[in-house]
Amino acid sequence: MYLFFFLIVFVFGLMVGSFLNCVICRLEKEESFLKGRSYCPHCKHILNWQDLIPILSLFILKRKCRYCQKPISWQYPLVEVLTGLIFLLIFNFQFSNFNIFTFLYYLIISSFLIVIFVYDLKYSLIPDAVIYPAIFMVFLYRLFETYEFGSFQSLINPLISAFSASLFFLIIVLISKGKWMGTGDIWLAFLMGLILSWPNILVALMLAFLIGTIIGTGLIILGRKSMKSEIPFGPFLVLGTFLALFWGEKIVNWYLNFYLI
Repeated sequence: MYLFFFLIVFVFGLMVGSFLNCVICRLEKEESFLKGRSYCPHCKHILNWQDLIPILSLFILKRKCRYCQKPISWQYPLVEVLTGLIFLLIFNFQFSNFNIFTFLYYLIISSFLIVIFVYDLKYSLIPDAVIYPAIFMVFLYRLFETYEFGSFQSLINPLISAFSASLFFLIIVLISKGKWMGTGDIWLAFLMGLILSWPNILVALMLAFLIGTIIGTGLIILGRKSMKSEIPFGPFLVLGTFLALFWGEKIVNWYLNFYLI
């Protein structure tokens, strides 16, 4: 029975990932993702339902468009699988104390974060059309928590974390005059603080800078980037957010125990 639920959640994640691909592509073209059928980005041919089956269609079509034979980007299956795996992680962490409202909230927030991750990675930009609704939704959830538990701590801690994180990035933007970070990173840091609160926001930021430094150094050593190259930081912030969301407490406890021994 457990495997059945996990399979359902994973397949649902694949379907949502397919929709997120549509959102990412249409945001860049400034098209509505709420209406209009999916089409090939190369020949613009409207796709049929059999062309849109997550993962399966990719193998059936041998990673080529049925109509123009142009290659299908690896972005599509990777985003689908990534979304499915993240949905599985959320379900696994929620399983012992399952709450449908909280579960749906994390699915929606993770979808926002995935779009930000891919969009910033591709276009070096965090879209306002995604970051502002995400902040609004998390803020509403925190208000609901405050009402549900009757404690303002459910709102104060996330707000302090959000303003502190965004202020940190604002200082970096001002010092570097926008060369090291963009204003989108400020809003993303604010979103991270609302989602994670203290101390998980600190874990997320530390992991983001650590992973970003390792990957950036690796790209320079391999000759893929130079010291003057711009590398979008949003994907690292999103990765840090997910790591802190799922394993933040364990990382904090490990860190404290390591220094207390």
